[in-house]
Amino acid sequence: MDRPDDPWVPRLLADLEAELSLGPDLPATVRLLDLLGLPVDPRILDEGRLYCEYLPVPPGAGPLSLHDRYLSFLWEAFDRSPLSLFVNVAFPFRRMIAERLFSRCGTGFVACENVRFNFGRMIEAGDALFINMGTFIDAKGGIQIGDRVGLAEQVRIFTHGHGEADHAERSYAPVVLHDDVKVAAGATILPGVEIGEAALVAAGAVVTRDVPPEAVVSGMPARPVRERRSGGRKGAELHHVWLVDGAFQD
Repeated sequence: MDRPDDPWVPRLLADLEAELSLGPDLPATVRLLDLLGLPVDPRILDEGRLYCEYLPVPPGAGPLSLHDRYLSFLWEAFDRSPLSLFVNVAFPFRRMIAERLFSRCGTGFVACENVRFNFGRMIEAGDALFINMGTFIDAKGGIQIGDRVGLAEQVRIFTHGHGEADHAERSYAPVVLHDDVKVAAGATILPGVEIGEAALVAAGAVVTRDVPPEAVVSGMPARPVRERRSGGRKGAELHHVWLVDGAFQD
């Protein structure tokens, strides 16, 4: 995707990778922000606190390490940089962070701008996951995503809830999206839902219960309306390619 006559982008990506490989610690994070055109006083990084640092730590997440704290900050801060608009920088850089922050990040991971999540360590992502702009993932209860899954614009996934009589009472339930699932724009997936292989979730649907494999669901709450018209194709044959020529899904 890079212009062959302009080596600036590969040099920048190499520099970003090198700094990320240092932890990143505080000095490396400051240098990363400088490379991204977002200079910041190190004291802010040392003394400032992220939103997720004031959230109760869910079971299995463990305390937020400095390593994860800096990576979470870089993910959020990057969208404030003009460089976030250039996908040949943005997609590889977000992938670098996800590979270090998620519990698992497969190959070909692509995330557009304004994708938000709270506990990256609770996310398991398979190969060729594509997340479009504005998606929010509440990962407190854990989320497992298979291969070749696509999440469209403004998708919301929740894995925890609160008690009605006592808001401080919290419940956690993981969400599972199997291989080749597609979730259309504006859909919401609630805690404890498992979406079967190659199922389709329609735009604006609110998914409150498990979805069978290859089912198409829509509505609020979502109900199966028909089977997916897959033409007998399975897995990679469904051609879940999100950009021209499968760019960035290598």
